[in-house]
Parts: sequence; structure tokens; C-alpha cells
Amino acid sequence: MSDPPTVPLDFHRQPPEAMRRRAGELRATLTRRRSVRHFAPDPIPLDAVRDCIHAAAQAPSGANKQPWTFALVTDPETKRAIRRAAEAEEQTFYSGRAPQSWLDDLAPLGTDAHKPFLETAPALIVVFAHRTAEDGARHYYVAESVGIACGMLLSALHQCGLATLTHTPSPMKFLGEILDRPAHERPWLLIPVGYPAEGCRVPAITRKAPGEVLVEI
Repeated sequence: MSDPPTVPLDFHRQPPEAMRRRAGELRATLTRRRSVRHFAPDPIPLDAVRDCIHAAAQAPSGANKQPWTFALVTDPETKRAIRRAAEAEEQTFYSGRAPQSWLDDLAPLGTDAHKPFLETAPALIVVFAHRTAEDGARHYYVAESVGIACGMLLSALHQCGLATLTHTPSPMKFLGEILDRPAHERPWLLIPVGYPAEGCRVPAITRKAPGEVLVEI
């Protein structure tokens, strides 16, 4: 069996001082990232959003199958339809589907079935995961691959100056129907994107201490 084709790696080794500086800046920047539920309706530079999506699409994936589609939604009527469908699912969730323990955990975040941000935010990104290829060919590690891509997308959007929210109404089948996506694509994540509203406030939460998340062996 012959070796697969390769290309030279485009990698630039950085001096340790530069690495430490950039890592510190990145840590400080991402520490300020928060989930936002109050968006300004102001327009945003969609070319920047597209670049962030293309950056996220560089994520590694199982066997390089790239099992994702990113739907960028700005049409007001489509956003309104998504809000109505999402709120219907969320009403069912909050009024009986969710166990009390889950509702108790959500209480400090102040969330409920009303999702006005789905209309107010100037853009929505709906991430679809491909369970298989369109022809039925198998995909591998789909959850891991799409999860990595979503993390890269959130980081990119934050670093270019935009606020986001990870919204997961369940079930999300309505997103594929509203956006007319093929059956092999499964809605994975709904991300409102925009600027925070004037005077935006977020829940007073804390993160785990470094010693709780990092183990060095």
C-alpha cells in the first residue's frame, strides 16, 4: 500500500516569551466570555461572522469527515419562526418535562421558557451534525468533532468582539424543518450572535479553581 499524499506543515515555532504572552492574553480574553441573553438589535459585520464560521470549520474531525453544517440565519421571519417553535418546546420543558432537580440547577441563571433573544439578536447560527454523509456513508466521532468545532466557533466570535449564547431547546427537530435541512443533518446547537444590550447583566457565577480542572501527572 502506497503512502497517502502529504503537504508540508505550515507551522511557525514561537519563542517561549511570545507563547507565554499570547497564552496569558488568550486566558484573560476568554475569562471575560459570558453567555448573553440580552442582545442589542444593532447590525453586526456578517463578514466577520462568516470568517469565524470558516475558522471553526478547520476543527479536527473523525477521519476528516467534517460532519457539520453551519446555518447563518438573519431573516426576521425565519428568526421569528424559530423563536415560536423553541418557546413551545421550552414551555413543555419548564412546565413538566424537566425534573425538579434540573429546574433547581437552572434557577440561579434566571432562565425560563421565554426566548426573545432569538428574535432580537441580529444573527443566529444553527449548527447541524451529520450522522452520516448524504449518501449514507458512515461518519465517526460525530459528537466529539462537532463539539470541538462549536468550541472553536464560540472562541472566535468572542475574540472578534461578539457576544453569544449556547441555546439547546429540546427536542430541536423543528430547526431542520424550518431551515429545510436534509434528513442526515441533526440540529446540534443554536447560537444567537450580536452585541450585548446596553446595561446587559449576567448571572453572578463562579468558575472552578485552576486546581479543580487541571491535573498534572
